Amino acid sequence: MKPNIIYIFADQWRKQAVGFTGEDPVITPNIDKFAQESLVFNHALSCTPLCSPHRAALMTGKYPQSTGVYTNCKIGADVMLSPDEVGIGDALKAAGYQTGYIGKWHLDLPEQNVCPEPESGAREWDAFTPPGPKRHGFDFWYSYGAYDHHLKPHYWKDTPEMIQVDQWSLEHETDVALDFIRARGKEQTDPFALFVSWNPPHSPFELVPERYKELYNGRELNLRPNVSSVHLAAHTGEPFHSGDEALHRYTRDYFAAVSGMDEQFGRIYREIQDLGLAENTLIVLTSDHGELMGSHGLMAKHSWHEESIAIPCLMSWKGTIGQGSTDMLFNSVDIMPTLLGLAGVTVPTTVEGVDLSGDLLGTSHTDVSSAFICAFPGRKDAIDLFASAGLDNRRFGWRGIRTSQYTYVVHKGYAPGAEVQRLFYEHEKDPYQLNPIVLKERPQTELLLSLEEELQSWLDRTHDKFELA
Repeated sequence: MKPNIIYIFADQWRKQAVGFTGEDPVITPNIDKFAQESLVFNHALSCTPLCSPHRAALMTGKYPQSTGVYTNCKIGADVMLSPDEVGIGDALKAAGYQTGYIGKWHLDLPEQNVCPEPESGAREWDAFTPPGPKRHGFDFWYSYGAYDHHLKPHYWKDTPEMIQVDQWSLEHETDVALDFIRARGKEQTDPFALFVSWNPPHSPFELVPERYKELYNGRELNLRPNVSSVHLAAHTGEPFHSGDEALHRYTRDYFAAVSGMDEQFGRIYREIQDLGLAENTLIVLTSDHGELMGSHGLMAKHSWHEESIAIPCLMSWKGTIGQGSTDMLFNSVDIMPTLLGLAGVTVPTTVEGVDLSGDLLGTSHTDVSSAFICAFPGRKDAIDLFASAGLDNRRFGWRGIRTSQYTYVVHKGYAPGAEVQRLFYEHEKDPYQLNPIVLKERPQTELLLSLEEELQSWLDRTHDKFELA
């Protein structure tokens, strides 16, 4: 019988924010225990560290250049995952899986882009996704588009009637997930695949139950050496409250949300053990991208720094996948084909990522030397600025490659006329990315030339019109 799949991913949870890594001083006993029983990916990456682009890559195994989901699905931008794309839910359902999706979707066009007063009550970036091809094969549906009121969330099932809840979203979604697992796990005939998309620890950071905040009262934070609180802003320009007091508050609340997430994950993991499903269930715990939290004076995501692109990823299939850690590069686009490969389901020919299931099962070795990372100007004001200058915003932003040893980035900016920069980081010598080599022209050394050529090959493969000149 094919394995059950439980894929849990939190929003904006960075690789460093988990106890077993010894980096952020965050309390995560359940995840730490799970890590001892799992395969931990040391180089799991978000190819485009932003919610909708990663989700589209996760679902389709394709880069944003191919799906068109290069920025968030939001007001003022006609960006959404096309119903014609072949998603992992489509493939699993066709293979006989009972499929379910719980939590944040953020791949549909905001309803207010086409209707000022949607029947569903969705506002701003939010959307009710009706049953049909836009759900991409997920039959059980308890979801919403994008809505960040974590303590008073809402959801839709199969009708536009909004379900409003007075409970922390992460705890409530875990309740729903446990009901799904129990209903399908006790007398199992067909395998199930459940995707659980948690919004916390995404901002607003303060919207977390007090019991988790209390864990960090009076605790030493030990901020990362690359943190600066003087002028905090997102990489794309949005300002944040600056200063040590604001940053410490953000950080404590962020850690509190991660500890709350740890407790909810523990509930799911224990239920899998209690139901006797562990030996036939593939469990993945990960995120969509990281959170800079003051590193390099930046907040949020969308930069090439490790706090933004590096994500936690733990995978368990008792008795089938070995425990320990792996240094293989595991990018957003590789998730879908790898999960399908592990499940013995044919990988669609549309996929651009790599099926690494053979590497995980010990039956083959795949030589993946670099991962392609990228980001695009996507704020409405940026799109309009490029358009008024007669330019395509999707040809700007930054592109880069991440290897196990290096990060190499070419940055052409988020506004017309920005100066082109090349940045090179050596991970072992500069783990906090404080001292990049910065170039204003094409590189001359053999190593940097080889990285530039590798980046150009990725641009060619993804049909990206970004020019390195």
